[in-house]
Amino acid sequence: MRTVAGVSVRPARPDDVDPIVGMLRALAADQGDETRIDAAALRDAAFGDSPVAFADVAVDDGTGEVVGVALWFPTFSSYLARAGVYLQDLYVLPEHRAAGHGRALMSELAARAGGRVEWSVVDGNDAATAFYRSLGAHPHEGWTTWHWLPGEAGQRPAS
Repeated sequence: MRTVAGVSVRPARPDDVDPIVGMLRALAADQGDETRIDAAALRDAAFGDSPVAFADVAVDDGTGEVVGVALWFPTFSSYLARAGVYLQDLYVLPEHRAAGHGRALMSELAARAGGRVEWSVVDGNDAATAFYRSLGAHPHEGWTTWHWLPGEAGQRPAS
């Protein structure tokens, strides 16, 4: 476990799956979205035979409770010839915000990634935008995030 500014951050363990799923559901609800994630899917993605997702958790030093999560996966920039991480989700329980947990999770990601961390912020999430700007981060102007879910209703299959 690594302590950054008095906040403990460690890699997630299988016994953290339930609180992480709860936080990811809360994040989706906060954004007016829904998630299909469940504990079995996350456990397989992060702790199965071939992990494709990773997580760090922020832990309340007084209670040992998991109060924040950074869910991420490795990336590579061909432009920079450099590895990095893509932050899929960052969430800190509301009652633990502004106590350094989010900053500690981001610091851990930056150290893990050699300094290259990318992520998206949903339009209108002013609190997240302000937080990320307080870290010195800025949006990558001129790029639009795209996604495709082959097989979903209304999606055309690849030819």
